[in-house]
Amino acid sequence: MLGWEFPPIVSGGLGVATLGITKALTKYVQQQVVLPKSDPGIRLPNTQVIGLNERTQIRVRDQFQTDYYQGYETSFSSAPSIDPYATNGSLPIGIKKPSTWSTGSSTKKKEWYHPFEIDALYDHQTHQKVIDYAFQTADLVQDWNFDIIHAHDWMTLLAGVEIKHRTGKPLVVHIHSLEYDRTGATENNWIFAIEKLGMEVADYVVPVSHYTASIAHETYQIPIHKLRPVHNGIDFKIPFKEPKQFPEKLILFIGRLTHQKGPEYFLEVADRVLQQYPNTRFVMAGTGDQFQPLIETGAYKHMGTKLHFTGFLDRSKINSLLSMADVYVMPSVSEPFGLSALEAAQFGVPCIVSKQSGVSEILTGALTVDYWDVKSMVQSILLVLRDEHFAATMADNARQDAALSTWERTAAQLFDLYKTLVVR
Repeated sequence: MLGWEFPPIVSGGLGVATLGITKALTKYVQQQVVLPKSDPGIRLPNTQVIGLNERTQIRVRDQFQTDYYQGYETSFSSAPSIDPYATNGSLPIGIKKPSTWSTGSSTKKKEWYHPFEIDALYDHQTHQKVIDYAFQTADLVQDWNFDIIHAHDWMTLLAGVEIKHRTGKPLVVHIHSLEYDRTGATENNWIFAIEKLGMEVADYVVPVSHYTASIAHETYQIPIHKLRPVHNGIDFKIPFKEPKQFPEKLILFIGRLTHQKGPEYFLEVADRVLQQYPNTRFVMAGTGDQFQPLIETGAYKHMGTKLHFTGFLDRSKINSLLSMADVYVMPSVSEPFGLSALEAAQFGVPCIVSKQSGVSEILTGALTVDYWDVKSMVQSILLVLRDEHFAATMADNARQDAALSTWERTAAQLFDLYKTLVVR
């Protein structure tokens, strides 16, 4: 299992999903999870969690193939900061070779090197960290005895490709988010190129939704027969209710304040709802590159105390907000899944989500609208606020949808996929 984020060191959406899948799979398989950085305190049954930061020394193999990287060997002189879940990862197509590479099909390298050291997972050196992770991981595992390689998202795909070519083992690529979702990129983008390479080399590609599978097929030209969508799950928690400290209805947005998540549409919706239903408050929980512009827009529209920006919140504070919310809105422009909506559903919060999302495939009790259709979004919110019986029915349906969406179900589907690869 190749991962990049893994709680508690990083607990973003990718980390939450990777941990949820790993924990649920312990019932079915023995796992060795290789991460750039891990917490030594992590203990899971049938699972060994290995952080490259913990290795005292790693033996470097003398030989590795480079022929399948043809076209990816162009170096680049500078790179912007890359946070693949917040910023544009555009780079000239190409992979910068580590200083130990040679042009031929094999190379001699130093016999030993220092442990994988990493301060931040996403910064101006992210591209080089992805490459270092790929070859250090491949060196580490190539003599191990295993049946399946399972790689999570673009940061681990080079590692998956390298290990597959060294060992011949089948590769499963798990797609939680695509560069197309984040930036709309289709060319001249380093991350897009890695995603395409990884999915082409993979034996199976596991998108987190049929929505994402359609993008992989139509935009990345991945054959349909390789695509096996498996929805994310959610950890069971007992929902609770906290009293609000104000009388108004609470409309909630949770997510990165980036264009992909559609926060500008939420702001426009808030302005229109307040004109027709003043007894509401809107909360935007999260941070991102749109944080300051959104605050300025809210001030310009004179929303005053009716609009709140919380910045980043930890899990306990998110749960507190969900316990008070009357409506959850997810107006994402392109959302591979949308775990936050599933979390809201678990708390019995009526959900309004964009049709351009994976979670809309399993939240059958949610209201769905196109992300750009502000008018319909406003009408949906007003319907929930004004009709208590309808809101209660939506809340019941939301709880039922969430109860069926478990990591155990996700793991069972993945195990069935593994079995076909081992038999084959």
